[in-house]
Amino acid sequence: MAISYDAMMASELSDLPISYSERDTMLYALGLGIGSNPEEHRELAYVYERYGPHTVPSFASMLIPDDLLAGTDCNTRQMLHRTQNIELYRPLPGAGDFLLNQKVINVFDHGADKGAEVELESELRRSKDDVVVCTLLSRIILRGDGGFGGPAPIVRPRHKIPNRAADMTCDIQTRADQALLFRLSGDLNPLHVDPDVARDTGFAMPILHGRCTFGIACRAVLGTVCDYDFTLIQSFDARFSAPVYPGDLITTEMWQDRNVVSFRCRVPARDAVVINNGRCTLTG
Repeated sequence: MAISYDAMMASELSDLPISYSERDTMLYALGLGIGSNPEEHRELAYVYERYGPHTVPSFASMLIPDDLLAGTDCNTRQMLHRTQNIELYRPLPGAGDFLLNQKVINVFDHGADKGAEVELESELRRSKDDVVVCTLLSRIILRGDGGFGGPAPIVRPRHKIPNRAADMTCDIQTRADQALLFRLSGDLNPLHVDPDVARDTGFAMPILHGRCTFGIACRAVLGTVCDYDFTLIQSFDARFSAPVYPGDLITTEMWQDRNVVSFRCRVPARDAVVINNGRCTLTG
């Protein structure tokens, strides 16, 4: 069944209660591999309540539920992230209660063999005082839902990576069981753990969550540029360009120009750029 453009565009959530605990914050950090090096004491604040817990800014991407698209005719089992943007107006606390507004703002048709693209806009507000904490823009590819007769995609400008050698790099080794741990933070798509689903979707094996790769990129900037001060990250924006497999080594290349950090992530073993056109804005 083809998806309905009108039904997709009418999809909206208002004042959906969203809560997370310190345990959720620490579990997310562990899912990114934070705390795996016992000699890196600065990471303890993200995984140990005695010193925090501090919240990795990319955790905001996990506060967007999949309910909005799950209620439509699209095939969410073939859903992949295309881009993710987070704008933080204040640092995320270690725990909190919030209200979420979310809506579909665009649906594009890439063709029957390339899928549909959905743009989701989300706003997170503190329950206690209605203050906006962050906004998010997510672009999702629905690989099995193209050819429904919708509008053609808009060509959008991408953040340009500087034409010079990287100022900094950071290598992060993922684990073979990384997706099994990361899914406990809320992304239960079987594509990331079930070999049969992965093959049916066109992958040789389960792939790592895009939001995990996104978080690993944030971890790299957080540790390399920000000296683990999560309050310095004001926005984080990236485009997913190739899959990551659990067990891959991810190299994040970074360029800093004043308060803007450009970044991209590579898997050297396959010479693959897995995140590109990354842009992080720092406070101050």
